Amino acid sequence: MSDTSPAASPASHDAPQTPGFDAMTRDIADVPAVEVITTVAVHLMSAAAVNLGLAEEGEAHKDLDEARKLIQALAGLMDASATEISSFHAAPLRDGLKSLQLAFREASLVPDEPGQGPGEKYTGPVFG
Repeated sequence: MSDTSPAASPASHDAPQTPGFDAMTRDIADVPAVEVITTVAVHLMSAAAVNLGLAEEGEAHKDLDEARKLIQALAGLMDASATEISSFHAAPLRDGLKSLQLAFREASLVPDEPGQGPGEKYTGPVFG
């Protein structure tokens, strides 16, 4: 009797097939940069919204320190990619960023000075 189970065997036909590194690299290479940038921006926005308590059961997930970091990263990405993506893609992302910055300001017990809030070094002061 063997100590190796059939599922642990590398030759097992029941093992799920995972794409190899070469296949994943080809798939990534086929995605336009603007899609990668906007996808990352949307993920940052979603995570920031959750950490601002804007999702269902919001108060349970509220963490303004984490939200600040995510909004800062989003603003930096938007600033760095502004000339690389068209205004068609950038305009809604900028609107979402501003909404998050305003939500952060409203959620803060001690609001930052104008221009000192998350991402404001990239976007300028956000006033509510």
